[in-house]
Amino acid sequence: MSDLPACHRATPSGLLRARALGVPFRGTPGSLNALTDVAGLEVGHRTLIHGDGALSVGHGPVRTGVTVIHPRGRSAPGRPVFAGVHSMNGNGEMTGFVWIEEAGRTELPIVLTNTHSVGLARDAVVRWMVRTGAKRMSPWMLPVAAETYDGHLNDIDGFHITDADVFAALDDARTGPLEEGSVGGGTGMVCYEWKGGIGTASRAVTIGSTPGIVGALVQANFGRRAQFHVAGMPVGRWLLEGAPGLPEQGSIIVVVATDLPLMPHQLRRVAKRATLGVGRSGAIAGHGSGDIFLAFSTANADFFDEGADPRSCLALPDDALNPIFEAVIQSVDEAILNALVANTTMVGRDGHRIESMPHEPIQRWCRALSRGELQGDVGG
Repeated sequence: MSDLPACHRATPSGLLRARALGVPFRGTPGSLNALTDVAGLEVGHRTLIHGDGALSVGHGPVRTGVTVIHPRGRSAPGRPVFAGVHSMNGNGEMTGFVWIEEAGRTELPIVLTNTHSVGLARDAVVRWMVRTGAKRMSPWMLPVAAETYDGHLNDIDGFHITDADVFAALDDARTGPLEEGSVGGGTGMVCYEWKGGIGTASRAVTIGSTPGIVGALVQANFGRRAQFHVAGMPVGRWLLEGAPGLPEQGSIIVVVATDLPLMPHQLRRVAKRATLGVGRSGAIAGHGSGDIFLAFSTANADFFDEGADPRSCLALPDDALNPIFEAVIQSVDEAILNALVANTTMVGRDGHRIESMPHEPIQRWCRALSRGELQGDVGG
């Protein structure tokens, strides 16, 4: 793995990513192997970690945060993008979902946070747009804010996230390599009973003569240990010792972005394929899980110019979408594994301790898989 680009091997802070463990992913990643491979798109995090000991509602411990995505960058926060949504299991929240289903577009920055702060995060985006005087296409605003539950580690009823935290994430968003794991909205999340959180990955694809990028970012907070698979290997069953035995009550939010020209009905289909990417690592979309997916395209910016005159759009034909579907599945699967690998053990409320996923056995089993000593298959 010494030939891996530095940003494919580790996050900016030096945490390893899944490729550094030798996981045999398929497909060709973008230059950053991140959502930010989509040109112009920017991501920001605000991470809140303080306090320890027993839970004292309103006082901590605090293990939470905010992650924001500017689809067209901070310079054009009100410029719409075509979009599509899908819910694999609906015990969760994504504001703006109904408008996207109706109009096939979303207009504002996207926010990921914890369950009890999703309303504040949504409203803070509106206040940020007003405060900054950002240009928008309508007098009303319906931003996307989505959540997963971090109450096992975080004082979720303490409402520690403020407008200022959302503003900071919005203002600090950047392109380039992204931090993963216990950052931003993923700070207090648990995945397959290990420390989860934010993960990202991308794939470069060419449709006909048109090159493009498909990227995914996940907030991963789901799964039982025994369900977990890596490259088709049931490693969760091999690592059951010490599992905390948490119920299947988590969630996952997936955001898929592409620079390829896709229409809203095509983006709905793209969002559905995130389901297969989540399932590849073993998820069952349990009754208590909120598994909600958003896909958008940054192409066709001129379509959203003001005025009532007819205008044209570029779009790929429907029968050319299979490579995009495959890229989504691969990117989502790798993003989930990145959220697990790029992490450290965390102790939170009431002394709850969630271990990070061990690296050494994953490396060892991946080497054995490459030598044909174990059975596994990452699929398409």
